[in-house]
Amino acid sequence: MKEIIKLEDITRDFIVGDETVHALRGASFTIYEGEFVTIMGTSGSGKSTLLNTLGCLDTPTRGEYYLDGVSVKTMGKNARATLRNRKIGFVFQSYNLLPKTTAIENVELPLMYNPSYSAAARKEKAIQSLIAVGLGDHLNHKSNQMSGGQMQRVAIARALANDPAVILADEATGNLDTRTSYDILALFQRLHTEGRTIIFVTHNPEIARYSSRNILLKDGRVVSDVSNKNILSVTESLAKLPKNDD
Repeated sequence: MKEIIKLEDITRDFIVGDETVHALRGASFTIYEGEFVTIMGTSGSGKSTLLNTLGCLDTPTRGEYYLDGVSVKTMGKNARATLRNRKIGFVFQSYNLLPKTTAIENVELPLMYNPSYSAAARKEKAIQSLIAVGLGDHLNHKSNQMSGGQMQRVAIARALANDPAVILADEATGNLDTRTSYDILALFQRLHTEGRTIIFVTHNPEIARYSSRNILLKDGRVVSDVSNKNILSVTESLAKLPKNDD
């Protein structure tokens, strides 16, 4: 199997005043193509630092990080930004959409930095990505004309636009009501069955039931890393929810 992400003994220290905070203490794991991995841990476990490392937003103090076979450690800021743009699709809890712009324009954003796309190709790719997440009839809707679930679908379409090696989701259902969050989770599960590699960082233990693997962090260390032998269907769980759930 192809290695998409490989962490070797990753340490990240921060200097806060006179103290050194050890946010990550020798985290190691490999994520393979087509896996749907949840990364869990309580506040202060190192989840956010790990997310920033995986997303090439921060570099480790020690250790090696390979993204799709490329060593990130030795890269300069610009090379890292390019790698991040091509290889990672981000989905955030707060959607991070541009206000007053259409769904198409939001999804086109990561392609703006990819010179291999013409304006016409960019628009076509954005439309295809929006259709793929079920928003074919909301192409020209602006953020303020959409529900939270629709905005998160736009964010997922934007993450897919560059055909990234991995989709990195940060509490991607955290701002949504129960029914809508299951709806979005069902979309992630479908993308996984289509072969996408997904890393879902969350504090919600429920979500691990729907992923193929769960990594648990505590005090900056990986304390467990288990495969899910009995992946539940989000669609089936969604069907069991009471209709009037808010």
